Amino acid sequence: MSEAISTAELPEYVPMALEDVAKVREDLGRVFASGKTRDIAWRKEQILGLVYMLKDNIGLFNAALAKDLGRAPLETHILEVAPVLGDLRTLYDGVSKWSKTESMPFDMAWTAMRPRVRKEPKGCVLVISPFNYAFNLTLAPIGGALAAGCTVAFKPSELTPHLSAVFAKLFPLYVDPEVVRVVNGGVPETTVLLESQWDHIMYTGSGRVARIVLAAAAKTLSPVTTELGGKSPVFVDSTCDLKVTARRLLWGKFANAGQTCIAPDYVLVQKDFQDKFIQALLDACKEFYPDGAEKSDSFSRIITETHAGRLGKMIDATKGQVVYGGSVVVDKRFVEPTIVKDVEYDDALMAEELFGPVLPIVPVSSVDAAIAYVNAHDHPLSLYIFSRAQPFIDHVTSSTRSGSVVTNDTMIHWAAPGAPFGGVGPSGSGAYKGKHTFDTFTHRRTALDSPSWLDIVLSGRYPPLNKRKADTMDLLTLPSFPGRPSHLREEKRSWGLFSGFYSVVSSVTSAVFGRPTYKAKQA
Repeated sequence: MSEAISTAELPEYVPMALEDVAKVREDLGRVFASGKTRDIAWRKEQILGLVYMLKDNIGLFNAALAKDLGRAPLETHILEVAPVLGDLRTLYDGVSKWSKTESMPFDMAWTAMRPRVRKEPKGCVLVISPFNYAFNLTLAPIGGALAAGCTVAFKPSELTPHLSAVFAKLFPLYVDPEVVRVVNGGVPETTVLLESQWDHIMYTGSGRVARIVLAAAAKTLSPVTTELGGKSPVFVDSTCDLKVTARRLLWGKFANAGQTCIAPDYVLVQKDFQDKFIQALLDACKEFYPDGAEKSDSFSRIITETHAGRLGKMIDATKGQVVYGGSVVVDKRFVEPTIVKDVEYDDALMAEELFGPVLPIVPVSSVDAAIAYVNAHDHPLSLYIFSRAQPFIDHVTSSTRSGSVVTNDTMIHWAAPGAPFGGVGPSGSGAYKGKHTFDTFTHRRTALDSPSWLDIVLSGRYPPLNKRKADTMDLLTLPSFPGRPSHLREEKRSWGLFSGFYSVVSSVTSAVFGRPTYKAKQA
């Protein structure tokens, strides 16, 4: 890995002029209409462009992330570089196969028409990314859009001006500048973008802003995929491996200073196990930050002073007991890793997604009480379970809903090859990663070829309609089903069976010979 270069070499952040923003959709539409994005070899070249944009400029990216997030290069490599390169490799290897026309399952009545599904790019798409994960939440969706053959407007976060300026500088050098347009700016620029109709929008961020995006998209009937996060709970069982649980849980909570949409938000633990569990957490904290997190080169900073102040107010307002950390230095955007015990359901720390390095521990009377609490709130993006008891794991998994569920670890599922990443309900809609990103930006277009000779058997659809034609069409198109389900059966069905038998005979005879036989009464 390259070492970080001086922040003096970082490009200047310049918002795009609003009159130019207004032209982006039209420009991308013209490029898409030219057909240049249809070629699979061209698509693979663009994916490789993303790969080498990252590999060639990792020092520049690290310098930007250090300035914006206070994040160390090694943490970026572990959290983002390796996972997103793996995702881009999946896209590169899979796009040729995924783009092939798909034949439908054999059906005697339809086989002559060769029913199939063409995989076509949706068109011009908009990707709005957040501040917290520079590569995972930008290069992954953009790579999938390029693999699908779309043109892309990319709106990076204004909260990371140094990183967004790097994107604006590098994208035109590594990816076709007509096909991917970087739009820097804030609310005014985003508002102008959302005034256009898009063939798909992918938004990652908060639920509050998602409502604005979805409302704007509704006016233009633009389809939207959202990834919104939420309060991801952790169920800790007394049978868990305490040391492993503590280390994996705190890694997931404190990585990127807790600014991760799938970070563990709070812990639900049996009351009589809370103290033993907290001791394991304290031991892990001493291992992670022997000289304190403020002096550590493995702990990031909060994105803005405003967000740091918000977290400080929540820590001050809690009625729980702070057993580790609690220090907040707003002007340095530093929030110390913090653990709070004896947190009640109605505590200030439970009111909203924390999005910071603060971990509330909520003691519960039973696992069912914990499940009831989780189910009474929005379905989370992720749910975590730490236990060595399979019945406990199965019970929690089958009794809850979430975008994903991970047992005995945190956050690693994002990097799992082939696994869809997305929420459910208020935590998001749709999914992406690898082929799922390709599918998100791909239109599955049904295609049929109906030869003239099929009118020999399909002419029954033409006027004037009559019973004989209808019966003939039924023979060709009506499916068969098993018998009635038990709750619809009557105690005496003998006449119904007799009636059903003669109804079938009547239909077949009428279709073949053109005259009806005995018509049974309805059962």
